[in-house]
Amino acid sequence: MEEFKWIKMSLFLIPLLHFTAAANRQFLLSSTVRDGDEVTLSCENVRDDQNNCDGTVWTFSDLNSTVELVILGQIVEEAKAKSDRLSVRENCSLVIKNVTEEDAGRYFCQQYNKTGQQQGPDSQVYLSVVTMTEEKNDDIVMLNCSVSTYERCKHTVKWLYEGKDEAKDHPNIETLQRGCYTTVKWQDPVDSVDPGLIYKPRSNLLKCEVTDGYTKEVQLFPFIPPHSSREKPGWGRIIFVPVGLAALIIIVVVVNMWTRAKEKKTQTEEIAVRYDVDDDTVNYENIRSPDGV
Repeated sequence: MEEFKWIKMSLFLIPLLHFTAAANRQFLLSSTVRDGDEVTLSCENVRDDQNNCDGTVWTFSDLNSTVELVILGQIVEEAKAKSDRLSVRENCSLVIKNVTEEDAGRYFCQQYNKTGQQQGPDSQVYLSVVTMTEEKNDDIVMLNCSVSTYERCKHTVKWLYEGKDEAKDHPNIETLQRGCYTTVKWQDPVDSVDPGLIYKPRSNLLKCEVTDGYTKEVQLFPFIPPHSSREKPGWGRIIFVPVGLAALIIIVVVVNMWTRAKEKKTQTEEIAVRYDVDDDTVNYENIRSPDGV
């Protein structure tokens, strides 16, 4: 009889455990984006009885620290490294602009009522950031693709050549894969690898395939220059700014000198009024500059 009771209790607990696990998975999300992109982190447990998300708190955590980003719907100014890139949407989702490697980590969304008591479980989002770099040494070109994650990397990363997993087997391409880091190396120009692809950009040749270790979602990231280099102005732009400013100053000075000279000449040509004290008469004299004589 006791054994029958235990079996009956076990049959009751099994669906309950499945339900609990499903509920926990509902509030655990994962997102992978490229550095420089914009990402929206969803708050899955958001409450409807809020005014401008005044019951929502967003917290960021990595292996080194935990920082509050949003308190009761307001961006925290103390989070200086992120505050100017953060915003909160009407549905209380957190938006991060210009994502960097340092943004990789775990984000918590918590809900509170008017009395300050937390309502429901945390909604968690694991944010991973893909970064690509290029190294060039003489005729050898190396492209690196890496993923920054919250904890030990669970993602898989590899290069695809022309959309196929042939980069590692190509006779003129060397690949190295180590955890969340992969490198592809070949000789530049591209025609040394495949003459038929000389006019195709690298973004069409090689793509970094990232498989999310949590959701198993597969994403392809074409190679383009790193976002940091795209944001920095080139030498032409750096030189143009002071040169343009100098030209503007010269124009202002010349216009100012021309205006003053014109005013002076006009004044000398104006009709001067002279009073003769002796006979109380008024004499009008048209005075011109010597150049006008």
